[in-house]
Amino acid sequence: MFSLSTGLLILLIICLLCACIFEFINGFHDTANAVATVIYTKSLKPTQAVVWSGIWNAAGVFFGGIGVTLSIVALLPIETLIDPNIYHNIGMIMALLLTAISWNFFTWYLGIPCSSSHTLIGSILGVGLGYSMMYDAEAVNWKEASKIGTSLLVSPLVGFSLAIFLMFILRRILTKKNIIFKETRPDEKPPMWVRAILVVTCTLVSFFHGQNDGQKGIGLMMLILIAIVPGYFAINSNMKMDSMKPALEKVNEKFIEIDKSQLKEKDTLEYNKMESSIKKLGVLVALPAGAQNADSTKFGYRKHILVLSKSWENLQKSGHVNLSDKSQEELKKGGIGELKKYTDFAPEWVIILIALSLGLGTMIGWKRIVVTIGEKIGKQHLTYSQGASAEIVASITIGFASYFKLPVSTTHVLSSGIAGSMVATKGVKNLQAKTVKNILIAWVLTLPVCMLLAGSLFWLFRTIL
Repeated sequence: MFSLSTGLLILLIICLLCACIFEFINGFHDTANAVATVIYTKSLKPTQAVVWSGIWNAAGVFFGGIGVTLSIVALLPIETLIDPNIYHNIGMIMALLLTAISWNFFTWYLGIPCSSSHTLIGSILGVGLGYSMMYDAEAVNWKEASKIGTSLLVSPLVGFSLAIFLMFILRRILTKKNIIFKETRPDEKPPMWVRAILVVTCTLVSFFHGQNDGQKGIGLMMLILIAIVPGYFAINSNMKMDSMKPALEKVNEKFIEIDKSQLKEKDTLEYNKMESSIKKLGVLVALPAGAQNADSTKFGYRKHILVLSKSWENLQKSGHVNLSDKSQEELKKGGIGELKKYTDFAPEWVIILIALSLGLGTMIGWKRIVVTIGEKIGKQHLTYSQGASAEIVASITIGFASYFKLPVSTTHVLSSGIAGSMVATKGVKNLQAKTVKNILIAWVLTLPVCMLLAGSLFWLFRTIL
């Protein structure tokens, strides 16, 4: 399979299994957000709901692309963490995995809706900070971290506000006596049109959850593969290195048209990084066939393509590049865009494995969180209008986030949507203070706790190994 010793191969398999376990727990932890409303409004029976949701979660992973995956991989500049001692890399991965799995399982056991996104991202940041402190080197992509942090912070507020707005619109359109505003009774089923809306929104939330959260699992697995076997996964092995030459020539052709004298000091630094990466890629492409397969060569390709891409992005945003729009577009798509095909990938077997893990996890362990979502956020039983509003808001918010390649928390978006719908009905007094407090505490604590735990485990494993 890979040119690793038996011991390292076993450790690699353990790490990959842990990534699947994380995604499996993510499934039964977060799936309640999609199925709680259809279960509590009697739109679907519990077994039907979780199986249906599991199928669409898996579909979301498989057909959702890898945009969010790349955001997760870019969060931690793994180039700075590659160590000649492969056991150090395994220590880094195990610290990340153990933290993410343990916190997810702990909050699920307590029945607290907690964000798997916060858990994973906190673990990654903790490992990065641990590396920075041990080796006095920058190991976190803070620009990417701030962008992701903003999306995680804003999305629950969006869910809360939009749910209130949607409930307001429904009350304006329909009479107060309409059945959708009444609390559901155990012996009562919703009208067919309400049931159809709830099932459709459950399907969309499940699909977009798979598309967004599933890609985080793919990103986690890619971090493992790149760190432990860079010779196979630092660069897309299905693409030949020789085919990189035309794209590199296109980049160089457009790059030399840039007038360096017109650039400001900060832009000049990015220009110099681009120039260095182009030259180093040219050296790598010219290496003989035997040298192309070395781990260091593959990793060199990855590093210089990523630096080239990021530097051009920063340079273009500055607005001081004296190239025509056509030339800039050719450089971005025809040159750098073609080069990024070598780094922006995930093997099909990884996608299938994560899709199965998330889908199967969705069908197990859902009840604890469902009870919290359906019974403990608000003081009243969930109405059809509240369920539909929360699901519609969640599907739209998560769908847009996936489109813009931003990881968001399905848990926080939907639970905040439920809270918003409860507030819209009878005001803040309609919320159960204890549950809301627990959710907020989990929301606030998840990131720092996971950072601290992952950083500590990283230090421990690095010291031992």
